[in-house]
Amino acid sequence: MATIVAEALALLQRGDSASAHGLIDAACARGDGDALAMRALWRVEGRWLPRDLAAARVDLAAANSIGAARILAGFLASGIGGARDWAGALTMLDDWADRDPIAAGQRALIAAMAIDAHGDPLAWPTPEPLSDSPMIHALPGLLTPSECDLLASLSDRRLRPALIFHEGQKRFVADPVRDSDAAGFPIVSEWPAIHAINRRLAAASGTTVEQGETLQVLRYRPGQQYRVHLDAVPGLSNQRSLTLLVYLNDDYTGGQTHFTRLPLSHRGRKGDGLLFANILPDGRPDPMSEHAGLPVQSGIKLIASRWIRQRPPDGLDGFGQHEAMA
Repeated sequence: MATIVAEALALLQRGDSASAHGLIDAACARGDGDALAMRALWRVEGRWLPRDLAAARVDLAAANSIGAARILAGFLASGIGGARDWAGALTMLDDWADRDPIAAGQRALIAAMAIDAHGDPLAWPTPEPLSDSPMIHALPGLLTPSECDLLASLSDRRLRPALIFHEGQKRFVADPVRDSDAAGFPIVSEWPAIHAINRRLAAASGTTVEQGETLQVLRYRPGQQYRVHLDAVPGLSNQRSLTLLVYLNDDYTGGQTHFTRLPLSHRGRKGDGLLFANILPDGRPDPMSEHAGLPVQSGIKLIASRWIRQRPPDGLDGFGQHEAMA
């Protein structure tokens, strides 16, 4: 019951984790769906329980609720906590479609995608070179208008002022470079339709889906911008080698992606992608990749962003355990 979860959270706030765990475990033993879903999230986050994605997957299956089913379908699609099962993920969407409009919407969108039986794309746009050094390619029509609308609608309620994770403080802090709002799709929100989109982004960038960080949607209102910056992070051992942007709408003015040292400004139409390299051949940040999202003059700009690393993460925690629940 929700009251049990609320009581457990109150115990955690008071520092009594042992009692909170005991309360949740007892409720899980009785088959309480809310408690099972909560324990699954604890096991994903790794904060109140050791991180155990396989056990989280078991709890999600037992919870038998809309929220748990959404997460579990994503785990099946992505292979989180067990074998990847794209067909099983689609079956889950079918099973819940009459009770969950988000499941129904995903299923309809996936049915329209040009993908194979494993969820991999059968086609993606031919790159249009804009620059050789650094490599900058336009990818016209990377996403369909309906796919753009899905990302926009799913991100709408979760948009918050953009934050960055401060490794020293081990917490999220305000981003001093961008004043946009941001919403992420970490592993608990990488539902089947999102995962299929991520697989297309990987194919279009010539990388594997595992190399991508959490997909983000950014919203810029008039006057908001992403100031001049590099996407590569000095000293990072597994560098952000590529950035892939997708323009989710085009009914705004201003807001071009501006490469300050070329100079080059680009603004795509709804569904267009922009792929660019961030590092030199030796892995150091490429100063020529310096860029900015210019201020929006009117309307609202929505853009999807995915940073792509040189290689997949080395361990269970991915590119940062904080990304699991962000």
